[in-house]
Amino acid sequence: MMEQGMDEARARILIVDDQKVNLDILVNLLEDSYEIAVAKSGEAALRAVEADMPDLILLDVVMPGIDGTEVCRRLQSEPGTRHIPIIFITAKSSVESEAEGLELGAVDYITKPFNPAVVRARVANHIRLKRYQDQLEALNTRDPLTGIANRRRFDRYLEHEGRSAIRSGAPLSLLMMDIDYFKPYNDNYGHPVGDECLKQVARALVGAVDRSIDLVARYGGEEFAAVLPGTSEAGALKVAEAMRKAVRALGIKHQHSQVADCVTISIGVGTGVITRHDQPMQLLEQVDAALYRAKAQGRDRVVGCQQP
Repeated sequence: MMEQGMDEARARILIVDDQKVNLDILVNLLEDSYEIAVAKSGEAALRAVEADMPDLILLDVVMPGIDGTEVCRRLQSEPGTRHIPIIFITAKSSVESEAEGLELGAVDYITKPFNPAVVRARVANHIRLKRYQDQLEALNTRDPLTGIANRRRFDRYLEHEGRSAIRSGAPLSLLMMDIDYFKPYNDNYGHPVGDECLKQVARALVGAVDRSIDLVARYGGEEFAAVLPGTSEAGALKVAEAMRKAVRALGIKHQHSQVADCVTISIGVGTGVITRHDQPMQLLEQVDAALYRAKAQGRDRVVGCQQP
């Protein structure tokens, strides 16, 4: 599915403070302009970030249990969350405490008691900066020809979902897809027509998945890949077959294919329960081998890692 940018919805801010009065003040200051979520502890903040990624976090430094500095340290240590800007909320105003927070990765400070104009201005500035950074990130992680995720985005997402799978114990499924006999297609119909073929195939693949957490990417050349978090082997095979049929249904003429008179794809599928950080890449290698077997067995088919 195409990724939604911040320009299409109100920015989401997570406010973390163990004092209700502080939460109430900040919510009242910001709720007219932003979507607000609140957490009353460091533990709750980490759960909230995992459940629904915010665009900005206002984080109290001093809290019982996991304090703000530890929350910041944990978020900065994870590739999937280190991009979230964090503004520390603190009663401390010393240069040393500010330096410590900035070294941890915080982007700014808001001191108590709150100055409403300062709070709104600093939040607005960092939201604008986040929008700009998200736009740049979208350019860097989107394939310019097809408009879907590129290899860089795929690699990052695979790493992120691998970590999530370790924590949750849920299965992780991967797909590798290759357009059958694409070189003869390009050679005989021309590269502009080949580019249009790639665009149509990309749209068909994306249209075959219906969950926002499923990522379809252009892996390189005529090869595509998909990450299906929390999907069983049976579920992944079903998605793969839906993709194969969707591409065939396009009816793109291919008189130079040895499989059919239209464009087709071959797909390798693999599922694993991830317990180590290196397993997703190992699973990807197994899926690539399954794709090779699908091509060796005649193409225009789906082959799982467990299939001979």
